Amino acid sequence: MDWGNVTAEDLIEALREVDWSAPPRPLSEFFSRFTVPRSHSRWNSRLKCNLYYYRTNYFIMIVLILGLGFLRRPLAIVAATLTVLTIAFLNDSFAGTFNEKVTRMVRQFSPHLAAKMRPPLTPVLRGRPSAKRAIYICGRPRWVFVVIFSVASFFLWFVSCGLLTVLWAFSISLLATILHASFRTPNLKARLNTFREEFRAVWRNCSEL
Repeated sequence: MDWGNVTAEDLIEALREVDWSAPPRPLSEFFSRFTVPRSHSRWNSRLKCNLYYYRTNYFIMIVLILGLGFLRRPLAIVAATLTVLTIAFLNDSFAGTFNEKVTRMVRQFSPHLAAKMRPPLTPVLRGRPSAKRAIYICGRPRWVFVVIFSVASFFLWFVSCGLLTVLWAFSISLLATILHASFRTPNLKARLNTFREEFRAVWRNCSEL
């Protein structure tokens, strides 16, 4: 896959749809080999490849850096947790897995309530869905939870006076992510994983037809 031809929109869409439940890469691989890219095109391709391949590692690193910045601010930790959940809900795989686990847990106590939490059925025309399948969480559209969690997290940020702290922590974590993705040499496993993800995407699209 030529990552140089992948746009930022394509990368964001891929990160939104990909499965984030995979475990992080080992630290021995994450900090294995670093080289300076020879050209801007190589740097651009390497940056996108590493952001996709080490996405779980970067996510954990950002959460840890944010957590270290909020050790003395309990409300800021809650606000950071809500912010992370808000971002995670934008991923299709996480939102679907979260909805299934919550529905399964509620079904143990109230099957009637769990039945109401099922997403509405998508109309099918000539064997194909009439529109792209919308993501629902607990029977409500995903954007409802995104808005609620966003408002709640912003309120807690404001009350805890941790906005400046989160800006510094997020800037440091973002800088660390960009530096690592820029200088970490993509290995063969990253390239093979990319082809495997492409095959899964093609297979999933064919199975929906």
